[in-house]
Amino acid sequence: MSTLEIRELEAFLVLAEELHFGRTGERLYVSQSRVSQLLKSLEARIGAPLVERTSRRVSLTPLGQTFLSSLRPAYEALRATVEEARAAARGMGGVLRIGFQGTIDDQLARAIAVFEERCPTCMVEVAEIALSDPFGPVRRKEVDCAVVLLPVAEDDLVLGPVFSRQPQILALPARHPYAARESISAEELADCPLIGVQDGAPDYWRRAQSPQQTPNGRPIPAGPLVNTLQEGLSLTAAGRGAMLLCRSSAAYHGGGRSSIAFVPVEGLPGSLLGLVLRRTTSAPQAHAFAQTLGETLAESPPHGLRA
Repeated sequence: MSTLEIRELEAFLVLAEELHFGRTGERLYVSQSRVSQLLKSLEARIGAPLVERTSRRVSLTPLGQTFLSSLRPAYEALRATVEEARAAARGMGGVLRIGFQGTIDDQLARAIAVFEERCPTCMVEVAEIALSDPFGPVRRKEVDCAVVLLPVAEDDLVLGPVFSRQPQILALPARHPYAARESISAEELADCPLIGVQDGAPDYWRRAQSPQQTPNGRPIPAGPLVNTLQEGLSLTAAGRGAMLLCRSSAAYHGGGRSSIAFVPVEGLPGSLLGLVLRRTTSAPQAHAFAQTLGETLAESPPHGLRA
């Protein structure tokens, strides 16, 4: 028996789906004539036609239908075996631990799903990390990588894909004079004590989440300090201060909270998320996930995550 060519089998499988030589070529990134060549070569190996082609339509012969029903599961099993071997060769077994601040939305969930499909021998674990300690879990090797709010300016950490730009929203006590407004300006933050983040995070990072002055230099009163987002929202509901969130966080946490109002702030830069890894990390899983996240972000339009 002559040697099988995977490219011929792939061309037949795609043609069986498309029933169109032009679209098959587009999916395989080859010319229409190349698809015809691959099919003819496969039919020569088998010794009978697999496809009937007229000026109006393309269809499978009875033998082609039978061949397709046997080939598809065998091809999928072969591809899965190859992917598992590639993952094992890259050290993709074991566990990938991903930290995150807040909640996981569709973008991050999709990247995790794609990674699990590519590396089925690697178990993915996710863990929420405290608002006040964005970088500690990565440094302490409690997680292999983490999705955190920007900015990131740490010499021992590497910043990977950056994504999820979100406008900022001010969470206010429902009885605050600004609570009924459609929006407020960044300058009006000078009238709102801002709930900040405890000392576990670097000063530059804490100031970015709760600035000390408006864009024009007016001082913003400091509110209490918290470890978690939920602590901050609880203090907001109690009238102890206000807290900056991104739009999707406000939407996620706003349901059923009659004691808190969420008002857009105009004139502040949007929040951003980024994936961070240890600069000296030896975990190939973390680097592979960073690549997967970057690829999935490039394939989909910008979409909000949370902050």
